[in-house]
Amino acid sequence: MKFLLLYQTNDKNVEAGVPPTSQMIADMGKLMEEMGKAGVLLSTEGLKPSSKGTRVRLTRGKFTVSDGPFINVKEIIAGYALIQVRSKNDAIDWTKKFLAVAGDGESEVRELFEESDFGPKA
Repeated sequence: MKFLLLYQTNDKNVEAGVPPTSQMIADMGKLMEEMGKAGVLLSTEGLKPSSKGTRVRLTRGKFTVSDGPFINVKEIIAGYALIQVRSKNDAIDWTKKFLAVAGDGESEVRELFEESDFGPKA
């Protein structure tokens, strides 16, 4: 089972582009190494501030493109991890370990569709 873990925070330093402390980088590195050795980590990255981002919206056939920052957002998506585990409970356990290192915030844990979810091929 694959899960996408979206890390959200309201930490003002994240949106300001303040880099993590060297201790946090070291702690996160240890966790990523642990996840790699366990064979669950497929991909992970931190995201630059929303001031560097763009939103593209389609409404009734019309596209709108808006550059950041996105100030009306209470919680900023600051990073993600893509993992492959045996169960949702395993995904939650890894998420708890991640949040213990990342600090205050929350992670949305979303399972990805697999081909078998759509039934047998016609």
